[in-house]
Amino acid sequence: MDFTVPQALAELRDRVGAFVRKDIIPFEKDARWSGHGIPEDMRRDLNEAARMAGLLAVNSPEEFGGKGFSHFEQAVVFEAAGYSILGPIALHFHAPDEGNIHLLDVVATPAQRKKYLARLATGEVRSCFAMTEPDGGAGADPLLLKTRATPDGNGFVINGRKTLITGAEGAAFAIIMARTGDGPADCTMFLADLPNPAFKIARVLGTMDSSFMGGHAVIDIENLRVSGDDILGEIGKGFQYAQVRLAPARLTHCMRWLGSAIRAHDIATEYARHRSSFGKKLGEHQGVSFMLADNAMDIHVSRLAIWHCAWLLDQGDKATTASSMAKVICSEAIFRVVDRSMQILGGLGVTDDTMVERIFREVRAFRIYDGPSEVHRHSIGRRIFTGDRKKPAG
Repeated sequence: MDFTVPQALAELRDRVGAFVRKDIIPFEKDARWSGHGIPEDMRRDLNEAARMAGLLAVNSPEEFGGKGFSHFEQAVVFEAAGYSILGPIALHFHAPDEGNIHLLDVVATPAQRKKYLARLATGEVRSCFAMTEPDGGAGADPLLLKTRATPDGNGFVINGRKTLITGAEGAAFAIIMARTGDGPADCTMFLADLPNPAFKIARVLGTMDSSFMGGHAVIDIENLRVSGDDILGEIGKGFQYAQVRLAPARLTHCMRWLGSAIRAHDIATEYARHRSSFGKKLGEHQGVSFMLADNAMDIHVSRLAIWHCAWLLDQGDKATTASSMAKVICSEAIFRVVDRSMQILGGLGVTDDTMVERIFREVRAFRIYDGPSEVHRHSIGRRIFTGDRKKPAG
C-alpha cells in the first residue's frame, strides 16, 4: 500500500479543511441546533455554504456532479470534513445518506436511480434506512428481523416496528428491510416515498448525541403498500445488499469521527500550551504530556486502520474482518482521545465553552452505532476460531 496522498487529493483535503474552519465552525453556535439534531432549514443553510464553495456532494457519483471518490479518497476528505461535527452534513456525506447513496449506486435500477438517487446524490432530499427493531427484533443481529412484507397483487404490504431510525423525520424516502419468507436470511429491501401515513413516526428518541439530521425515531409501519417497482435489488437478497452498505458505511463513520477527535485534541493541546499550573505550563507536566502523546498515537493508529480497510475495499475485497477491526479500533481510540482532551481541559472541558463536551457525547454513542464493539469482537474471534484465515485482515 502506498501511503502517499496524491497532490490533487491533498489540495482538495486542504480546501475542505479550510472551508470547515472558516465557514462551518461558526454554525456550531447556531441556536437552531437542538438535542434532536439539525433542523431542515439549518441543513439547507449548511448545504448552501458548501454549494457556494463548490464542495457540496463532492463524494457523489460523477453522473450526478460528484467526483465518485474511491474509499481511500473518502478517508482523506471525510477526516478533514469531520473537524466540525457539522462538516459532513454541510458537504452532504453524513449518515445515513452517504451509505444510502452508495447502496443505491450499486443496486438501484435505472428508474430508481432517476427517482431516488439523483435527488439524494445532489443533496436535494434526505433519506433513511429502516432496519433496526425493538423488542428482540433486528439490531446487531439482523437475522432477528421481524418486519414482514406480504405479497399483495403486483406488490407487497409491509407491517412492523422500527427503532433508532436515523433521519426518518424529514426524509423524502426510506429503504426498508422486511422479511419476505420464512428462511432465516429471507429478507428484501424496499423503497418507500415519504411522508406516508402508513410509515408513522411514533416518536423521536431523546439521545445523548445531537448531530444527526432528524434525530433517531421509532417507526410504526402499518399496512404500507409498495409496488414491484419499489423492490431494491432482488427479492430475498436484502441481507446481501445490507453488507454492500454496512461495511463501507461503518468505515466512513470512523473517518468522520476521527476528524472530530483531532479537533478535540487540538483544543486540548492549545489549552495545555497556555494554561499555567503549579509554576509551569500545563503541557510541561509529565502526566499531561503523556496524555497528549497517547492522543497522537491513537489518532495515528486509527488513521492507519481506516486507510488499510479503505485500500482493501478499493481492491474489491469485502473487507469484512478489516472493517470490524477498524470499527472497534477507531471507536474506542477516538473515545479515548476525546476523553483525555476533556480531562486536560479540566472544568472547562465539561462546559459548552468548547466543542469537546459535545464531541464527547457524540463519540461515546459511536461505540454502539453500526455494531457494538462486543459484536465486532465476537465476529472477529469466531473467524479466528473457525480457521477462516484466508485474509486475516480482510
